[in-house]
Amino acid sequence: MALPYTLGALFMALLFVRELNGLLLGEEEARYLGIEVEKVKKALLAAAALLTATAVAAAGPVGFVGLIIPHITRQFLGADHRILLPGAVLAGAAFLVGADLVARTIIAPGEMPVGIITAACGGPFFAYLLWRRRRAF
Repeated sequence: MALPYTLGALFMALLFVRELNGLLLGEEEARYLGIEVEKVKKALLAAAALLTATAVAAAGPVGFVGLIIPHITRQFLGADHRILLPGAVLAGAAFLVGADLVARTIIAPGEMPVGIITAACGGPFFAYLLWRRRRAF
């Protein structure tokens, strides 16, 4: 049931990869490149909201996946959104499958909520990002 919404929102996001790459330079520079920044931001906000709503409706609230995976994927694939968007989608799916596998086997025959595993990965990752940013200043 979630497939049409997911594919529609992903297609919508992929239509704006050129604009996303332009926005990497900053909003003012993107305007100079002819990008309608406010229109792009609204369209991408709608796509992100639809993707988030679909994921939560299908899988329930799973924290940190949409926050840590894009950061990690960017480190491996670079900042070009033509590659980054599909890569982050696949990496997020792989991460969640791995987290679910750990959640199902760590206290077998019981089952731990997968959100505990994702939070256990996401919390330290964000602490590392904060520490790294603090050292940069």
